[in-house]
Amino acid sequence: MEKESYISEIRSKVGVNVNKCYQCGKCSAGCALADDMDYPPSLAMRMLQTNDIANYNSLLQSETIWLCVSCQNCLTRCPMEIDIPQLMDYMREKSLEKKSINKKSSQIVSFHKAFIDSVKFTGRLYEIGLVAGYKARTLNLLQDMNIAPKMFSKGKLPILPEMVEDKKQMATIFSRTKK
Repeated sequence: MEKESYISEIRSKVGVNVNKCYQCGKCSAGCALADDMDYPPSLAMRMLQTNDIANYNSLLQSETIWLCVSCQNCLTRCPMEIDIPQLMDYMREKSLEKKSINKKSSQIVSFHKAFIDSVKFTGRLYEIGLVAGYKARTLNLLQDMNIAPKMFSKGKLPILPEMVEDKKQMATIFSRTKK
């Protein structure tokens, strides 16, 4: 990626102009996970603004993009209405695409992939499919096994997934997001 192209690519693909950020810090102050991130939201924005490919790559390899839970607290606090959660989602997809995932984030990435696969297959979240996909990726097969029977008996884990009627439309949505 050329030095200047990532800022314009972010703006064209995500609609986020990182240069609108004037570093007030309200996003980081309101982020519940900022203390756990290697780069809190305001620093991540500044790193992108520097137009330095090394900073961009550092963000792609950071825990920050995987720790963001897209609660949108940063967005609601931002006086410039910069959609940081949408930016973080874009950065996660770029990190996956470039295979530059932070090793500490491997379980989060496994959950992310299992979630996307579950929605792609059924059009909705299918909890058993999500758990199975996550367990298969992490090989953490026995974790939480003691709570599954109780959840199943209370109807919280349906055996069969609830499918959307128009699976073709779901495939179209996913193919559009790939572009």
